[in-house]
Amino acid sequence: MTKKSLLHIAFLTLSALLFNVTEASALTYQQSDSLAVVRLLAKGKLQPAGENLTLFYANELLEKPYVGKTLEVNPKEELAVNLRELDCTTLVENVLALVLTTRQHSTRFNDFCRNLERVRYRDGKLNGYASRNHYFSEWILSNERQGFITEIQGKEGDSRGNYYPFIDAQRLNCVYMSSHPDRYPMLKGDVEALQLIKENERHVNGRTVHYIPRRLLGKSRKELAMVHDGDILAIVTKKEGLDVSHLGFAVWGTDGKLHLLNASQIHKKVILEPMTLEEYMKKHPSQLGVRVIRIKVDR
Repeated sequence: MTKKSLLHIAFLTLSALLFNVTEASALTYQQSDSLAVVRLLAKGKLQPAGENLTLFYANELLEKPYVGKTLEVNPKEELAVNLRELDCTTLVENVLALVLTTRQHSTRFNDFCRNLERVRYRDGKLNGYASRNHYFSEWILSNERQGFITEIQGKEGDSRGNYYPFIDAQRLNCVYMSSHPDRYPMLKGDVEALQLIKENERHVNGRTVHYIPRRLLGKSRKELAMVHDGDILAIVTKKEGLDVSHLGFAVWGTDGKLHLLNASQIHKKVILEPMTLEEYMKKHPSQLGVRVIRIKVDR
């Protein structure tokens, strides 16, 4: 990186400190988070045309520690910005918000926060705890409506069979939260919020989604050509009441096989899994396969 580029990043960082106060009315963050966002956006702005920004930003977050429940830090829902500690969902959300902000030609922390709100909450608007996209199927629907992503489902009438390789299907029955409200501190004693959660569940339930079963994930890049580097991989679970149990980004390794870049509870950090996705999923019997979600603004 040139000296001029480094000076430009330093100027943008200083600007974030002095002038860039977010407009969000309910925001939780540390100064180090706003600095990190502006530094990342400044580096992203310098990437050449055609760069895969999703993987660029995901790679920038490698080695960040895995910490769960970083959004459960306030008695009432606020937009939580935390790039110091990540779980599988916040890794995906932060990366998408960074990509959106870069595609808007912005390096402002304000703009990142607004994009993060759009990504995290139903139809882009924070309106209490129940407005968060708690189930990933909710997340997909909300972000598809806003034009940020599209779920890849395969093509009907393929010569290899309908929807190949998305040949397995899941009928959504998301009831885990309403069935276990005691496990969610912000639902305890809040009858109205619990009712809203039940309505959200009814909105997604009954839909059928197609996914690539675990047994096909060891196929070659040619066989799984519909999976691109940087696609979001949502791991379908057979756990009762849930749709998805883990998230990450698709990376085609030098071995010609799919790997998962994820915030790993096992490794306690953001990591590109050294084992293939097929090997990884064999170690988790409850994982059935993957749904594939493409970030449209990164193309």
